[in-house]
Amino acid sequence: MSNYQAFETLREHKARLHGSVLLGTGVELAAWSNCNDRVTQESADHHTLSLYVADGYECYQQVPGGWRNGGGPDRFCIMPRQYASTWDVRSDLSFVHLYCTDGHLRQLAEQTWDRSPVAINVEPRSFGEDPQITLLYRQFLLNCDWRDSANLLALSSASNLLMSHLIQRYSQLQWKLPQARGGLAPAVARRVREYIENHLERPLLLADLAAQAGLSEYHFARMFKHATGLAPHQFVMRARCNVRNGCCGTANSRSPRSRWRAASAPPAISATASRRPMDLLRCRCGWGANRKGVQHGSTVCRAGRVVCRRIRAHHA
Repeated sequence: MSNYQAFETLREHKARLHGSVLLGTGVELAAWSNCNDRVTQESADHHTLSLYVADGYECYQQVPGGWRNGGGPDRFCIMPRQYASTWDVRSDLSFVHLYCTDGHLRQLAEQTWDRSPVAINVEPRSFGEDPQITLLYRQFLLNCDWRDSANLLALSSASNLLMSHLIQRYSQLQWKLPQARGGLAPAVARRVREYIENHLERPLLLADLAAQAGLSEYHFARMFKHATGLAPHQFVMRARCNVRNGCCGTANSRSPRSRWRAASAPPAISATASRRPMDLLRCRCGWGANRKGVQHGSTVCRAGRVVCRRIRAHHA
């Protein structure tokens, strides 16, 4: 059972849950599809950021005087805390929700900007377009297997970027993101290194690594990349890949310094591509992305249809 009211409301309707993942306290991702359904989201005690992944052309929101349409792939909706809305889904719709508590959003703002807002008033949006939101969802959140705990670091990193973007662009604050200059101090880098070495076989979140450095997740991610040349999730994935490939001996036999160097080195072989969470993308030409052998990456053809890679030539 989820702690988020919007999640439970969808489960009480016709919506089909394809996957969900908790990203620490206060944040959850969920992949859904729905069709021929009318859903009223009551005033929830959390924020919801929704991205339409496929279809959604016949999705309508109730507005004063009638119904408003504007859905389609890569359109997003924001349902802030204490916001009520009714949606009429008249044909296929595939979408992903990010849920976060108001407390988590406030904590993120305080840690990132070192300022304490009296309140964060997130603006409701319907059928909007934002390339940054689309990029973070498609390149990071939809591009890895949510069931693999090794991907939690990448998922939590991308979710933090999304929530920071939400505060910066869709709230009354609109604070400019601070500039993080320089890398980690040697003692801090050593502490983070030892933590990663001792927890490679366990799920890691960005908050775990940032806590070792005594930094906000935002500042830690940028200072870590300045120090290593890699984002934290890239560094950890490379370290795990090199351990699996037997670089520099086994994980227990290598010295800490050699393990750190191995993590920074390119992997000997490419890691197997992870299965993506959205097995529900459909091409409106009749092909289903859940058919055997079809890759789940998607694009939009000239007719505005979401199509899977296997059949892109159909629209050439």
